[in-house]
Amino acid sequence: MLVKYVIDFSKGSKEQKDLLGGKGANLAEMTKLKLPVPTGFTITTEACLDYLEKKDEISAELDTEIRQHIESMERRTKKRFGATSDPLLVSVRSGSKFSMPGMMDTILNLGLNDETVIGLIQKTDDARFAYDCYRRLLQMFGDVVCGIDKNRFEEQLDFYKSKKKYCSDIEMQAEDWQELVAVYKDIFLEVTHRPFPQDPYEQLTLAVEAVFHSWNNRRAITYRRLHDIPDSLGTAVNIQEMVFGNFGTASGTGVAFTRNPATGEKGIFGEFLLNAQGEDVVAGIRTPQPISELKLLLPQVYQEFLTLSSLLESHYRDMQDIEFTIENGKLYLLQTRDGKRTAKSAFKVCIQLVEEGIISKKEAIQRINPTMVTQLLHPVFEPDHLKNAQVFATGLPASPGAANGNIYFTAERAKKASEQGEKVILIRQETSPEDIEGMVVSEAIVTSRGGMTSHAAVVARGMGVCCVAGCEEIYVDEFLEQATAGNVTLHQGETISVDGTTGTIYRGSIPYVEGDEWQLLETITDWAKEEASIGVKANAETPADIKTALKLGAQGIGLARTEHMFFGEERIVEMRKMILAQHEEALMIPLNKLKEFQKEDFRTMFTLLKGKPCTIRLLDPPLHEFLPQTEEEITHLAKETQRTPAEIKYRIEELHEQNPMLGHRGCRLAVTTPQIYEMQVAAIIESAIEVAQKDTANTNVPEIMIPLIGSQEEMQWLRERLVQSIQKVFDNTGQEIPYKIGTMLEIPRACLTAEKIAEVADFFSFGTNDLTQLTYGFSRDDSGKFIGAYQDKKLLKEDPFQHIDEEGVGTLMKIAVDQIRNFDPSIKIGVCGEVGGDPQSIRFLKKIGVDYISCSPYRIPAAILTIAQEG
Repeated sequence: MLVKYVIDFSKGSKEQKDLLGGKGANLAEMTKLKLPVPTGFTITTEACLDYLEKKDEISAELDTEIRQHIESMERRTKKRFGATSDPLLVSVRSGSKFSMPGMMDTILNLGLNDETVIGLIQKTDDARFAYDCYRRLLQMFGDVVCGIDKNRFEEQLDFYKSKKKYCSDIEMQAEDWQELVAVYKDIFLEVTHRPFPQDPYEQLTLAVEAVFHSWNNRRAITYRRLHDIPDSLGTAVNIQEMVFGNFGTASGTGVAFTRNPATGEKGIFGEFLLNAQGEDVVAGIRTPQPISELKLLLPQVYQEFLTLSSLLESHYRDMQDIEFTIENGKLYLLQTRDGKRTAKSAFKVCIQLVEEGIISKKEAIQRINPTMVTQLLHPVFEPDHLKNAQVFATGLPASPGAANGNIYFTAERAKKASEQGEKVILIRQETSPEDIEGMVVSEAIVTSRGGMTSHAAVVARGMGVCCVAGCEEIYVDEFLEQATAGNVTLHQGETISVDGTTGTIYRGSIPYVEGDEWQLLETITDWAKEEASIGVKANAETPADIKTALKLGAQGIGLARTEHMFFGEERIVEMRKMILAQHEEALMIPLNKLKEFQKEDFRTMFTLLKGKPCTIRLLDPPLHEFLPQTEEEITHLAKETQRTPAEIKYRIEELHEQNPMLGHRGCRLAVTTPQIYEMQVAAIIESAIEVAQKDTANTNVPEIMIPLIGSQEEMQWLRERLVQSIQKVFDNTGQEIPYKIGTMLEIPRACLTAEKIAEVADFFSFGTNDLTQLTYGFSRDDSGKFIGAYQDKKLLKEDPFQHIDEEGVGTLMKIAVDQIRNFDPSIKIGVCGEVGGDPQSIRFLKKIGVDYISCSPYRIPAAILTIAQEG
């Protein structure tokens, strides 16, 4: 059976995004709805993948299909491709399954040449318009197909306008564009050593191949990695009849959203330009007008656009991003897609759509990307510091948030500075897709041209980076590496602060605080909790973190790290005295003082939790981490402990280990010095009893977790001693409370023998950080030096410390879960490594059957959402 690589808009549907790409599927759907869509067809993603796999020219079969569909377009439009009278011109646009704004390539006005441009003049009686279209084709074709630096063309245009004393492109006349066409053709010949192809079918073939190749250009690959889009999808190519927004003052082009993509406010939000083509808006070459102005200039078109926008939002049941062109007063829709939006807008739109009865709560949850949660609570500048701040420039608030950093004027310099540890802000005249690597590392993005739907604005919103666009008072001079606004000039490396919410740019660094969109977040997470099938707890031990975690929806504490409680000024001294003790009597004096500190911490925790689960990990790190490092600290400790500096240095040397993370730490420390763990469990149980005595409704069941267990024998030996210590507390207080003693699964051997350990453990929690270190043999602290190289060389697909390695570490985890469930299905199993908050890892953890995950407080809502989305 002959494979069809080309599908007419009238034959496709919105469900075929894998095959037609998002743009092609939506064009097909709009055609079915009989909306004003220029005729056209889609070359499928399968054709792209086939072409890239064979690394060949377009096949004869694909070429035949393309020609057949061009002939079909000719019949419908009553125009001919390549004709010298009333020629058919087409656009060639990429379109992958998932929107990748500006990352791949587009060519407009294809089909023009030295003869057809004359035919276009005769048909339209407008030489200025025809030669404007031709010069656009030369520039876009030269850039996209032949790799000619587009600045070569822009420089000639700027030079020509300067020579003629023109302020804008609109002042250019027919003869001006005609002269520029000749100049552009010379550039083409000079760089490629070939004349611009005059055969329209040759143009079309080369353009389609260029779009196929653009799937693997550097900026597209970077964008896909950033947004977790698979490389295996390929891109479709959409061939569509040209309609012209640059056909005079009754023509124009624009981009609009059915709701505000920054705030979520209901109502049309967008921009347009009269006498322009679509790329002028998205590229930010001219600063457009708000779409509300269209109501005054072309009221009939405006009303029609409102009607069609409402229809599209109702049909797709989501906020739409619509690209349109007006040709001589007639409206055409070139594209619709689910609009990219800020986190705030995403949450707000979902809530609105539920309240309007358009979608269900369950659907709303599915539409929120868990990564948006971290973007939702955008930072804002501290109000007190804004009073005396010096404004450098203002522009359009394109993506909310606040940031400060050092300014750079090229993506390359921004990336290099970021790699050296600087916080950077990218300032450009306008950004282009080639800037993506600089944009990714920037704290904020500023452009002097472009509007709210420009490339910079759309990409920044998608990344959750604050952005100010259209700062027309800023002149960026890349050569001199400076930006000027009014009488103020800032040089590369100077610090500015950017407010993407107000559009204001300040000189210097202004402190900022995290945003506070709690109500939107709470509404969505409350809905998500109704669907969540496993629990979400927090890694927290300080009062501030516990309060934040509970506010963000934590069901309890899954990991309280007791070592964090020993670093206060008074506490570290007692800790060091304990480490320096040479016999048990000397050991118990600082231990008893530490016990009181511990009880103070545990009482606070139990009081805040009000009976919610609390898993407390006993001391885990090696003791050398608590000892002084500098001569000054050693001298101070010597005075505190009435020892000589030499004695302290001897003890430090005695505790030194070649590989401390694999050495004397965790349960091994408790085997040699059990008094430490005995003190800790006594403090835990006494605190829980005291809290319960004050508030009888607050009954806590402490979960005591022993770290680094590798065998049943270790667990049993330590459990017996901890039980004895707890019994002493019960005997002394005359009260008993329930408690549990469990362990972390972070040693590969423990995973392989989990069924035996389960005989003496009440619960388990995977410590994925150490488990990954010990499975790979990678040091988490040092792996950053080589993980990137491994990923670049495709030796590792992902950083295993960011996402669970399902094949290796994941297999160990599954073995452990299966063994534990085989012994006792009721034993609780959790995960407290930081991958517990990673959406990708959560999907795997749910699949293997854990009962809960525990993560840092600010990752809790994203974890709840992910779990709810998985059902």
